[in-house]
Amino acid sequence: MADTKGEVIQVIGPVVDVSFEKSGTDLPSIHDALEIERNDGSSLIIECQQHIGEHTIRAIAMDSTDGLQRGMEVISTGSAIKMPIGDDVRGRLLNVVGKSIDGIDQVSNEDG
Repeated sequence: MADTKGEVIQVIGPVVDVSFEKSGTDLPSIHDALEIERNDGSSLIIECQQHIGEHTIRAIAMDSTDGLQRGMEVISTGSAIKMPIGDDVRGRLLNVVGKSIDGIDQVSNEDG
């Protein structure tokens, strides 16, 4: 399911609706992470919260939705948001999707 692609159809604050009608594939599961590549090259992670139709999901953005627009491609990761674990994260500041926000190199994303 990692290659499931959809497109943004509505953005209201942190709420993003995504249609998978054109892809003809199954909808992502509830709590799956989806990625949207922004125009500046950065990516936004959103989390599937609700199936609101046969081809549409409602998701919550894990960061600002500034700059999102209808028609942007959304790619399902096929799994939930993952946080790094282990000794490397001790004393570090990470955002909600596991990226370093303390000015030090990124932490490797090892699963436990």
